[in-house]
Amino acid sequence: MPYLPTAAYSVNLQVELLNVPNTLGRLATAIGEAGANIVSMGGFDVRGEVLTNEIVVNCRDEEHATAVLNRVEALEGVILRGWFDRTFDLHRGGKIEVLSLAPVTDNHDLSMAYTPGVARICMAIHADPSRAHELTIKKNTVAIVTDGTAVLGLGDIGPIAALPVMEGKALLFKEFAGVDAFPVCLDVDDPSEIVETVIRLAPAFGGINLEDIAAPAAFEVEEALQEALDIPVFHDDQHGTAVVTLAALWNSLRLTGREIGDQSVVISGVGAAGVAVGKILIDAGVGEIVGVDRTGALYEGRDNLNSAKEWFAINTNSDRKMGSLSDVLAGADVFIGLSGPGLLDAADLRNMAPEPIVFAMANPDPEIRPEEADGLAAVMATGRSDYPNQINNVLAFPGIFRGALDAGATRVTENMKLAAARAIADSVDDEDLKPDFVVPSVFDKTVPLQVAEAVAAAAVADGVCRS
Repeated sequence: MPYLPTAAYSVNLQVELLNVPNTLGRLATAIGEAGANIVSMGGFDVRGEVLTNEIVVNCRDEEHATAVLNRVEALEGVILRGWFDRTFDLHRGGKIEVLSLAPVTDNHDLSMAYTPGVARICMAIHADPSRAHELTIKKNTVAIVTDGTAVLGLGDIGPIAALPVMEGKALLFKEFAGVDAFPVCLDVDDPSEIVETVIRLAPAFGGINLEDIAAPAAFEVEEALQEALDIPVFHDDQHGTAVVTLAALWNSLRLTGREIGDQSVVISGVGAAGVAVGKILIDAGVGEIVGVDRTGALYEGRDNLNSAKEWFAINTNSDRKMGSLSDVLAGADVFIGLSGPGLLDAADLRNMAPEPIVFAMANPDPEIRPEEADGLAAVMATGRSDYPNQINNVLAFPGIFRGALDAGATRVTENMKLAAARAIADSVDDEDLKPDFVVPSVFDKTVPLQVAEAVAAAAVADGVCRS
C-alpha cells in the first residue's frame, strides 16, 4: 500500500493552458489519476487564447513527483513552463539568520555597543561571571550540537549533511519558544572530541541541545557534559522523545480508562531514544517493559549488550521474556516503535491485548502504517506530520529550554522532564481527547508556554537554579 501524498514531496507547477472548456478539468483529473493531490492554485492570468497558473501538488516521493510531471507534460493543450521542488526551495540559502537587537546609527550608539563602552560590560562580567546570563546572548542562546552519526532515520550521514536538520531545530526553538539557537555540526572521530569541543564552546551558550548522536556515544557525551558544565545539557533524541511519548501514553490511558501500572509495554529499538523512553516509563510507574533490538528481547545476562542496553536489561523484563519482536508482542498492551520501517503487520497487532495502543514512531517510515493498523488499535500514533497523533519533540524541547533558561537552571532533572510530560498531556482537555487527538497540535503555541512554566517550577522545587 503506497503512502499518501505529503508536503515533504510537494512541487510547484507553472502551467499554461489553452483557454477552452475542460482543459483545467483534464489537468486536475490527470494529476489525481497519477495519485497526487492538488493542495492549492494561484489566481488565473488570462492572456487571450491561453491562461497561466501555479499549482501546488503533493506527491509520495521523488519518483512519484517525476511521474506526475511527465503526466502533465503529456497532456494536450497544457504546457509545463517550469516547476520546482518546494522543500528544496524552502531550504535554499538556509532557514535561519542573525538579527541585531541594538541600533547603531551614530557615534553614540557605536560607543555603547562596541568600544569603548563595551569594555565596561566585559569588566563587569570579569568581576562576576554570572552576569553573562544577564548582559549577553548567553541568557537566551542554545547550541544545537551533532556529529551527524544518527540523523533522523538516515543514519551516519556526517556533520555537513546533518546541518539542514540542525537549522530546522534552530528555527523551531525560535518560532515556538523565542529561544535563539545555533547549529554546531562537529567533524569529529570520537565522542571524547565532542565533549572537549563543547566544553570549549560553552561560555557563549546558556544551554546545550545534543542532537542526532548515535548510541552508545550519545549517553557518554551527555553524561560527561552534564558533569563538566553548569548549564542545561539535554539530548533531545533521548529525552524530548521520552517526554512526548509519556504524554501521549498518559492521554491514551485516560481515553481508554486504563491504569499505567497495569500496562505491558514493548519498546522496539533500544538506542538513545528507546533507553530514555524506558527510563521515563519506569519513573511513571508502567507495569511491565520489554525492549527488543536486532538480536531480540533484552534480558539480564543476554549477549551483545552495550552499557546502556545492559542497564535497560537489568531494570526491565523481570519475567525474562525471550524471542523476536513478534514473540514478545503477543499479549502486550502497548507498542512503542523507535526502530525501523515495516517491522509489524496487522497480524502482530491482532496478537496483542485487545484494543492495543500503538506508537509506531520510526521516521520517516513507521514500523506499521496507520492504514495497515486501521480498526485494530485503540490509539495509533506516529512520528509523521501527515498522520494524526504526531509524537513530535517540538512539543517538548522549546518549552523545556525556555523554562530552564528562565529559571536559571544549571541542569535538566528527571522531575523537570516529568513536569514537561504532564504539561503536554494536560494541554488536551477532556472534551477534545479522542483516538486521533491524544497529543496537542505542534502548532498550538500555548503548549511551550505551559511546558516552560511547569519546567521552571520543577527546577525551583529541585533546587537546581542559580542563586
